[in-house]
Amino acid sequence: MKVRVNPEVEKALQEKKPLIALESTIISHGMPYPQNVETAMKVESIIRAHGGVPATVGLVDGVGVVGLTPEEIEEMGKRGMSIPKVSRRDLPMILAEKSWGATTVATTMILASMAGVEFFVTGGIGGVHRGAETTFDVSADLEELGRTNVTVICAGAKAILDLPKTLEVLETKGVPVLGYQTEELPAFYTRTSGLKVDYAIKNAQDAANIVKAKRDLGLNGGILITNPIPEEYSMDPKEINKVIDEAIVEMDEKGIKGKQCTPFLLAKIAEITEGRSLAANIQLVFNNAAVGTEIAKEYSKL
Repeated sequence: MKVRVNPEVEKALQEKKPLIALESTIISHGMPYPQNVETAMKVESIIRAHGGVPATVGLVDGVGVVGLTPEEIEEMGKRGMSIPKVSRRDLPMILAEKSWGATTVATTMILASMAGVEFFVTGGIGGVHRGAETTFDVSADLEELGRTNVTVICAGAKAILDLPKTLEVLETKGVPVLGYQTEELPAFYTRTSGLKVDYAIKNAQDAANIVKAKRDLGLNGGILITNPIPEEYSMDPKEINKVIDEAIVEMDEKGIKGKQCTPFLLAKIAEITEGRSLAANIQLVFNNAAVGTEIAKEYSKL
């Protein structure tokens, strides 16, 4: 597959500067225009402020791009949900059609790895959906984490998922799940889940050392670094779980399935919480960008 690497990103790769990949589904499907573009550019500015180089990933006219230009980010924001979400299975069709595509966690990992970018910041990963024992609805993100050499910094798996089952699959895939200054898996909108991570890391240097150790061993696969949402933006667990349950009931009644589940649920939750969940989502991404860049900086020194 042809990958176009932004000249700034290419220069950063050559000079071994801290690079951070970013997904584009959050732009096309995460929120309305122009808030989506403003948020994407703010995340890039946070990475730069912390001494890193951002590389927003997407598909433009059938070409994988690592480092979308501001103009391309603007266009992706304007087109919004008319741009398809692209996971691993969708890549051949998008490439053949020479169309635009917004990268999920899985596809961002694929393209970032092809370009040689180790670190990727996102909001939350996909995982095992609630009721997966009958629907078998498991995100391709977990498969990608098991095979692709990219470190993902996030606020845990999305709270709409079955978190215990998601952890079990990650364990089966051999993916280390680390907690940034926490022993407990964060649950996206909230700082706690009642579930333990594999290992608690104290700081960015600890995280960088673990990433290097895995790469030196030649063990293929990703690493998941979970970073809790800042306390001032964390939502009440009982409230958000009640809202999620309501949203899932409506989704089931409407027969929504597959890759349309997550966008529907996130939009419905934002509607029920009168935008508070979306505000929390944005803040946790900002926080992940800052922490991810600090980790990438430490890694670049090793």
